[in-house]
Amino acid sequence: MQQPPAADKHRGGNAILGLLRELALVPPIVALIVIGAYVDGNFLTLANLATILGASAALSLLVLGESLIIITGKFDLTLESNVGITPALGAMLVIPAASAGFGTEWPVALALSCTLLAGAIIGILNGFMIVKLKLNAFIVTLAMLIVLRGLHVGVTEGQTLWDKPSSFFWLATKTFLWMPISVWLALIVFICAGVFMRYHRTGRAIYAIGGNAEAARAAGIHVERITMGVFIFAGILAAVAGIILTGYVGAISASQGQGMIFTVFAAAVIGGISLDGGKGSMIGALTGVLLLGIVQNILTLAQVPSFWIQAIYGLIILGSLMIARITNPNSQ
Repeated sequence: MQQPPAADKHRGGNAILGLLRELALVPPIVALIVIGAYVDGNFLTLANLATILGASAALSLLVLGESLIIITGKFDLTLESNVGITPALGAMLVIPAASAGFGTEWPVALALSCTLLAGAIIGILNGFMIVKLKLNAFIVTLAMLIVLRGLHVGVTEGQTLWDKPSSFFWLATKTFLWMPISVWLALIVFICAGVFMRYHRTGRAIYAIGGNAEAARAAGIHVERITMGVFIFAGILAAVAGIILTGYVGAISASQGQGMIFTVFAAAVIGGISLDGGKGSMIGALTGVLLLGIVQNILTLAQVPSFWIQAIYGLIILGSLMIARITNPNSQ
């Protein structure tokens, strides 16, 4: 049956409005690029742009994982601890006992596989307690964050892990078309996630679960199974982010990842991911990462002390929430 012209027009208007919302951060990003060029003449050099993107690669994967969880109506604070402990376990399987390793000296590929497995296991534990046991997501993941951080410090005895083979850093140090492989990996994952969420039935189900889990269940959607899958996927993404961050820094400290969750939520919120669940796009989340990456780079070039950056991120979050409230009175 042919749709009435008015219905087609209304649908087209909604599509345009949705696209404008997804690209809402593009004008501020362009403005920041102009400001950055004014602050420092080296801002627009290829080397500096590669630095911005390389430094944002690990964060982008964390934001993607957190965004998917938030869209389902849940939270996961453990991602920052996951970033530290999973690559630390992988590194300790590789490095000798004399360098604070386990002494197993496994091949890098096998150790990195165990890193991803550890990330998946953390996601399974979180998902089990939240989905199956119906425990509060905030409290569960806060407790797990503390547990994982303690395990990280305990296993490594508070030491910084060095003495890893160069192949352990491959994602962050190897370049393709002047950009680190980690940047291309993050871009591919975001594109795949965006297509999946928009066009695949499971992706659309994730939005439905975040919008109204009971209605989604009544519609035949496997709410528990899909939510568990999202937690596991986010755990794997966090482990990959940890590998990338390790390569970018060149070592694994006992505090790796600490405090990143604030930046993750900042990027997700300003990127339009609704904390109520059921709303948000991968394009918006990615632009949120880019905006924060550019802000941090400009502040660094302007020699602003690093301890001010978190305060600025907080102000950005508050500003984004107020703008969202003004433009959409029903938003939270």
